[in-house]
Amino acid sequence: MTMLVTIREYGRLTTAAVTPSLDEAQVTVSAFDWLCDLSANFHKNGARLLHVEGRHSLKWDSYVGVVETPCGTRLEILPKHTEEGHCEKKSRALLCKMIQNALNLKPRSASVASVELFDAPLSEWVMEQFLAELDHLIKRGLRSDYLRVEEEQYFLRGQLNVVAQMRQPLGRQHCFQIRHDIFVPDRPENRVLKFVLERVCRLTQHPDNWRLAHELRSLLVEVPSSKRPESDLRGWSNERLMAHYRAVKPWCELILNEQMPFAVAGQWQGISLLFPMEKLFERYVESWLKGHLLPGATLRSQARTEYLCQHDNDSIFRLEPDFLVHQGNRQWVLDTKWKLIDAGGRDKNYGLSQTDFYQLFAYGRKYLKELGGELVLIYPSHSDFTKELASFAFDDNLHLHVLPFDLERFFLNIPEQTSLPLFGGTALSHSRDRESGS
Repeated sequence: MTMLVTIREYGRLTTAAVTPSLDEAQVTVSAFDWLCDLSANFHKNGARLLHVEGRHSLKWDSYVGVVETPCGTRLEILPKHTEEGHCEKKSRALLCKMIQNALNLKPRSASVASVELFDAPLSEWVMEQFLAELDHLIKRGLRSDYLRVEEEQYFLRGQLNVVAQMRQPLGRQHCFQIRHDIFVPDRPENRVLKFVLERVCRLTQHPDNWRLAHELRSLLVEVPSSKRPESDLRGWSNERLMAHYRAVKPWCELILNEQMPFAVAGQWQGISLLFPMEKLFERYVESWLKGHLLPGATLRSQARTEYLCQHDNDSIFRLEPDFLVHQGNRQWVLDTKWKLIDAGGRDKNYGLSQTDFYQLFAYGRKYLKELGGELVLIYPSHSDFTKELASFAFDDNLHLHVLPFDLERFFLNIPEQTSLPLFGGTALSHSRDRESGS
């Protein structure tokens, strides 16, 4: 039987008996050992999943999502976007919203409000969205294709395979070696759908998801399950006649852990959807920026044209800011950081990192060059950080702005004194966006 354990980033997992909360929870010894092994594999690849604190305690790192252990423990990790204990339901809704915006997913739900009503773990929400899209697809009709069949029959059908017929032994001259085409739904897209659907049937524990999954499974009884889902996924057709398949494909990729390079697949064949929160926040901000550029402005993510220095006639230490915004002959450098800073903590430099400032200074010198300009650091907004900090001046021509991004209302708070070519950086404009259905 599956046991659900919910914590948030940097929460503790222990085998000792504790009062469960979003910051501390108890897991079984087998789940504890498996997570330690999983963390060791992550560490070999240069990533840190969790920190071991003694023999009976683990501290989770900045990954969010769902991971399932072989013993049946399903661990759900939610974002920590406030210092105080936050409502589990709202945190889950926020994570679902961030994932669908960051991965450009189009859920069949009317709005994120429906996610809040769907009080179930992240994994069940993902499976619900897949089932809704698959149900809609089946109602529109599955695409079939011609499949070449070569077989032996007692009658002629299609084309006679002359070479194979000539090789027939004397005792089987009354049989015909034939080849013909049949029109069946056995094609890569349908095989992937069947494979993912069977996985959902095994893993879902929500009654509505279980019922719908088995109903859809009965409708796909003629479709064989994919034996090589990765290969079939690569063979997914994007032609015009397959346009109604596009909406379900991202959910298949998400469940198969093939969606994005920052989705980290577990080695256990259960549900595993782990995202580095820093990357998820970056993609979340990017989706907002793309929709709020002024005419004539362009956004470029992960620029890689400049290096920190030269050595032996070669460039080393490549500089990769999160975003570059261009308009005419002007340019702005933007970078995101997933960290809670304190606007009232002037004595502690607001919790800002000196290393981050060194990094932005290098970005400014190399990408903005002698013309100077504006640098922007974007942090998540919370109760102690709702407005821009006073600007930071590296010199007369190079200034840095620290701006808050409202996660729940999905907007960047842009002050009037900045020259960023963006619109809609206020709560008022956000409400207008919602009214217009954007």
